Amino acid sequence: MRIIIIDEIHNILIEKFTNFGYSCEYNPKIKREEILKTIRDFDGLIVRSKTKIDKQILHEAKKLKFIGRVGSGLENIDVKFAEGLNIKCFNSPEGNCNSVAEQAIGMLLSVLNNIVPAFHQIKNGIWQREANRGIELMGKTIGIIGYGNVGSALAKRLSSFGVQVFAYDKYKFGFSDDFAKEKSIDEIFRYADILSLHIPLTQETEYLINDDFLKKFKKKIFLINTSRGKIVKTSDLVGNLKTGKVSGACLDVLEYEKITFEELYNSENQEELKYLTSVENVILSPHIAGLTHESNYKLSEILADKIIEYCKKDKFCV
Repeated sequence: MRIIIIDEIHNILIEKFTNFGYSCEYNPKIKREEILKTIRDFDGLIVRSKTKIDKQILHEAKKLKFIGRVGSGLENIDVKFAEGLNIKCFNSPEGNCNSVAEQAIGMLLSVLNNIVPAFHQIKNGIWQREANRGIELMGKTIGIIGYGNVGSALAKRLSSFGVQVFAYDKYKFGFSDDFAKEKSIDEIFRYADILSLHIPLTQETEYLINDDFLKKFKKKIFLINTSRGKIVKTSDLVGNLKTGKVSGACLDVLEYEKITFEELYNSENQEELKYLTSVENVILSPHIAGLTHESNYKLSEILADKIIEYCKKDKFCV
């Protein structure tokens, strides 16, 4: 079994595959043209986000038995087409659920307590206390959309803050536990003070959070997005930040993060980004919520274990 790894991963994955008897070719700098030429020689493919595994590549993958993505989503893989070719697709969302949950809480506490603007004021010799009066998390209702690995990890960590956690998941039922109560989306709209998104990017969820969606909330809300940028329509978010319907936002992902900032400042999105970076009730980070030293190891370890376990049961993979 020959496996090609086309993105940077933790070496634990290679160690596990090698110990299992698989041959690994580690080529994280490979270009798409070379992938198209060589993919037919491999039985397994390991990716992260750099390359879109589309029909063109899959057509050339004559021997491919599985694709593993080191990460939580599969949106850069044409899963339906791959599975139609009997290519099994794997990911490892369990590997970074703790880090994403911790980042979401950290960003939220920072916005609620004006930590970033207060820090910059101090750096500039400004001492303002009343202007930086914060908001306590205790007593608030947190609405979570998507109660999978990350959503449930966030609810668990929020349990010590004295909050009420309501969770909605379109594709799961009967999941209420000690940390969250299953609710309808209408109940999220009615009761939530804070909304946190933990859903994949699909045709159904692209721009789910738009002006119409935000206006359905009965209260002003704080928005957290650590999932995928295009779930939120940035222009509509900016509009609702300006009117005060959204009191603040914590964004680890952006709708147009694939564009470099140099390109962005010359694009039609320039004013939206300038607004987000200029106001004190928004905190941004460069898609790093799942990017801890611990998650780097776990994402690769869990993915390797899943694939090996599958291959043990399927003699076709041996």
